[in-house]
Amino acid sequence: MSRSTALLPLLLLSTAAVAHDHDHLHLQAAAPTASAQRSAAERNAVITAPLPEDQAAMKAHVLFLASDAMAGREAGTRDYDIAAQYVAAQFYAAGLRPGGDQGGYLQKVPLVAYNVADKGSALWTPAGGQPQELVFAEDFVPSPVPDRRETSVSAPVVFVGYGIDAAQYGLTDYRNVDVRGKIVAFLPGTPEGLDGEARAFFGSAGNKASLAAARGAVGAIQIDMPRAGGRQRPFSTLARYYDAPRVTWANPDGTAHAMTPSTPVLGTLSQAGAAKLFGKGWDAVMKAAATAKPAYKPLTARGQLTVASKTRFKPMDSSNVIGLIPGSDPRLKDEVVVLSAHLDHIGTNEGGDGDRINNGALDNAIGIASLIEEAKRFKTAAAPPKRTVMFLAVTAEEKGLVGSDYFANHPTVPLKSIVADVNLDMPILTYRFEDMVVFGADRSTLGPIVRKAVGAMGLPVAPDPMPEEGIFVRSDHFRFVQKGVPSVFLWPGQAGPGKAAVEDFMSHRYHRPGDEVDQGIDWSQGPRFVSVNYAIAREIADAPERPVWNKGDYFGTLYKGPMAAK
Repeated sequence: MSRSTALLPLLLLSTAAVAHDHDHLHLQAAAPTASAQRSAAERNAVITAPLPEDQAAMKAHVLFLASDAMAGREAGTRDYDIAAQYVAAQFYAAGLRPGGDQGGYLQKVPLVAYNVADKGSALWTPAGGQPQELVFAEDFVPSPVPDRRETSVSAPVVFVGYGIDAAQYGLTDYRNVDVRGKIVAFLPGTPEGLDGEARAFFGSAGNKASLAAARGAVGAIQIDMPRAGGRQRPFSTLARYYDAPRVTWANPDGTAHAMTPSTPVLGTLSQAGAAKLFGKGWDAVMKAAATAKPAYKPLTARGQLTVASKTRFKPMDSSNVIGLIPGSDPRLKDEVVVLSAHLDHIGTNEGGDGDRINNGALDNAIGIASLIEEAKRFKTAAAPPKRTVMFLAVTAEEKGLVGSDYFANHPTVPLKSIVADVNLDMPILTYRFEDMVVFGADRSTLGPIVRKAVGAMGLPVAPDPMPEEGIFVRSDHFRFVQKGVPSVFLWPGQAGPGKAAVEDFMSHRYHRPGDEVDQGIDWSQGPRFVSVNYAIAREIADAPERPVWNKGDYFGTLYKGPMAAK
């Protein structure tokens, strides 16, 4: 699972120098784990311990995908390509029809790494005054513009607080503000009081740029601010890693896909830089920032800002893996239920003498294993599903949900035919789970379907145990949400021993070399997890009507998905 928000934040640190969770620098190997301290014979005894056939089948997939030979399955590497070929072979063995390019199982995903080619320039010309250069790393740090080799934007600047316009949440930063033809300047993060999903969504610089683009802005710029939240990088860190590469999928001309081609995110202003632009008016902003609940008023800088930069690109090929079970019902067979999981992980750490391989057993080899075993359940069922079921293993989730974004923009079936996505990402199967958490269930008619299917397995559906994390907007299913498709994300719940087990994994092995096959996975929970997933997917595939968003749901409305009438 990626710790980035659903859309790429303003800064994604170097894929070579730091881990792709975008939260912690990994400049050296982690401390040796308990498994690393065991002898090879002791480890092999754990790894090769006999299991019942259904448990052994799941473990076998994880043994291969999370082996040291896969070197962490980083997207864009040969190691990932080998893992993709393995999944394609397993889809074939399970009887799935190929759903990728040119009659095969693989969908080519043209990844591209991009970064600023130089320090660029930012020139501030106050009204009636002389131009003055904003100093790199003191006043301003540039951001790469994904779809342009050279960028030059010159326009007035308007400060719009957090840059959020969502009346449903009481956020109206653009009220009575005309930003057409201007550069929008906004603060990182969100105001206090939002739930985790809203905070994660609205806190994204990419989403803020989208809001600015919809209102005619020609550029966006973030302003460094204290107390912006734990995910916000200090300005000094932004400056240090200003040229770190980011990754997304490539346009046909070799440039990178941009969410807001008309409104590029140009960089970040320091507080000193903002003061140069906004003059005495900035004092009021800083005074508001020091209060318990800051409230900001729009502020127009008196002058013109010109930002120029260059972006360079490096292609990196990868692939999604796609298999299909055709639907059997004449009326419903052309509708598609997608079951997704990400295949990639974060590769190896730089430096250090210990274990440097981030094996990614639970994140997300076990999700892929669940996907493969679920495909077998469908193929051996007494009757085929009424709707077509697609099994989708995606690349580059750890780089910002890139593979799923590519598929959502280049689907191998008509986009309008996709009725739902059920996502499997990092089920932590180190304990016997007593409930299920289904992120997004309450946003659409998938909710009753999920409760029926999970209830039939003797399990309750629990509320989100970590609402502050905003997980609904942070995994691959959200790329389908952005296309208007009702979607959910499944996790074993945290009842009983679950909470302590999840905290232990997240604190000690998540995105670390300790996420290995011998970390204490309870393999008896694998088939149980697959059974729950199968029950949910089967219920969706055979339901008489396609899922729709609950009337008025924010994301269903924002992305114009099918909506319930009442």
